[in-house]
Amino acid sequence: MAQPRLHPVDRPEVPPRPITERLRSQLVYFRSASDAPGVPPLGPDEFWIAREEVDRALEEGVILLVSPLDSENFTEVELSEEQEALLEWLRRHQIQHLRVSG
Repeated sequence: MAQPRLHPVDRPEVPPRPITERLRSQLVYFRSASDAPGVPPLGPDEFWIAREEVDRALEEGVILLVSPLDSENFTEVELSEEQEALLEWLRRHQIQHLRVSG
């Protein structure tokens, strides 16, 4: 099986970034809601991660997870080194629109 890679759709000049299967499964923690302002229509295996959310997560060092059983309460989870490196890459290259391959 090929290693997953992130392809910056909105910054095609930036080379794809290899990621682990684990990080691939965690991309949903960072993605913006499909009906959020500014989010374009997304294709299969595409994600929109808003700059504001990247900045917030990096500044606070945590991600906010919503329980599927209780949508009114959030749990703060500290960023892993791998997650932090991904967010730094997104910020450094001003990437918001990603496609996953592999």
